[in-house]
Amino acid sequence: MAHFLAHGPGSPGYRPSAGTTPFLRMIWSHMTLHFAYGSNMDRAGMVRRCPGAICLGRAILEDHRFIITADGYASVQRAPGEEVHGVLWRLTPRDLSALNAYENLDSGLYSRAMMPVRADERRVSAMVYLGRARSPGKPKPGYMEAVVDAARAANLPLAYVQELLRWSPSFRGARETQTGDVT
Repeated sequence: MAHFLAHGPGSPGYRPSAGTTPFLRMIWSHMTLHFAYGSNMDRAGMVRRCPGAICLGRAILEDHRFIITADGYASVQRAPGEEVHGVLWRLTPRDLSALNAYENLDSGLYSRAMMPVRADERRVSAMVYLGRARSPGKPKPGYMEAVVDAARAANLPLAYVQELLRWSPSFRGARETQTGDVT
């Protein structure tokens, strides 16, 4: 299951000790958890975009599936019984602003939703970016390669990484048709 790379402040379930100052409690309370399942799983990219972000480890969004939308980028769709694996980040308000710009929130490419994810056998509420396009499409050149590399680096389950590979244009096997796919 998920193993968190950071414990203490920034970890789900963290409770400030009696010695924690009110200022530090206020700072930690203004941070947002973000479940990343696409390009935001990449540590190097996140360090560039969000220098204050803390990688908390792997997490799972249950009852959803990964898709590439008609816009050419990743999103998730409701799919009972399926799972999307990804990385959980703790973001500062500045990091959140940077990610909103990166995800083109103002143009409508993505929207945000708070969703329950499972991390280290706990349920936490995390912000998830959702693509505007509902129909599946083909990934932008190089996009899936970056997503797969990030999934491997995050040690996501091999079977899940292989599912991600099926979205790659260079994959030689056929991806199973899902409900809602355009054929």
